[in-house]
Amino acid sequence: MKNVRKYGREPFNVAVIHGGPGAAGEMAPVARELSSYRGVLEPLQTESSLVGQVQELKIVLEEKGSLPVTLIGFSWGAWLGFIFAARFPAFVNKLILIGSGSFDEKYNSNMEKTRFSRLSKEERYEIESIYEILDDLKVKDKSKAFARFGELFSKADTYDPILIESEELDFRFDIFQKVWKEADKLRRNRKLLELGKQIQCPVVAIHGDYDPHPAKGVEKPLSAVLKNFRFILLEKCGHKPWIERQARNQFYRILKEELN
Repeated sequence: MKNVRKYGREPFNVAVIHGGPGAAGEMAPVARELSSYRGVLEPLQTESSLVGQVQELKIVLEEKGSLPVTLIGFSWGAWLGFIFAARFPAFVNKLILIGSGSFDEKYNSNMEKTRFSRLSKEERYEIESIYEILDDLKVKDKSKAFARFGELFSKADTYDPILIESEELDFRFDIFQKVWKEADKLRRNRKLLELGKQIQCPVVAIHGDYDPHPAKGVEKPLSAVLKNFRFILLEKCGHKPWIERQARNQFYRILKEELN
């Protein structure tokens, strides 16, 4: 899998950033939907450090994009887009955050409890066994376990999903482990949120009301640091709005309005 895919025609002035870290390919449905309106890039993060992912994104946008771009970041990609827009403001004319993680860890106290409450007893046991595999130093290739971990939590994160064609995803636990450790430290010492003071473009956050990632953990902190910020809460919607039966049309309508 190369580190960028293109949709639609030039100029490529929109880029969709996947989550994870280490779940490359999951934003393909959004890229395809938007490609009838704009040329869209789907960067696929392959670097195993936070600095590396920021630099990789910069190189992709410089080489393939029509600057400045609209960055649309999902989950971890929302954080990456946030960090990128702060460090390279001339590259970004608008930042859209979808299902972002909380920018202040104090809001996360019930997130795992919420997810577990939505799984069956058997699925909860399976999650526990996957945790053991991911923590086991003797297991060299953990990507299969990481992929299953993502499947189970995706189920917990969804309100009323539709069946869509499955995407070719490149699950990389090694990337997740290294990048997330750095990103979580950035949040804990509040440097992540402080970066918001350097962002010059408008920022729009779109969040589902059923998403276990707390909406208040996005809306309240960002309202305090960003100069131009709007928060949109979608009803009957989980973590991935584009697969939600009752929210996807509104989600795409909002995205397309933001691109005009």
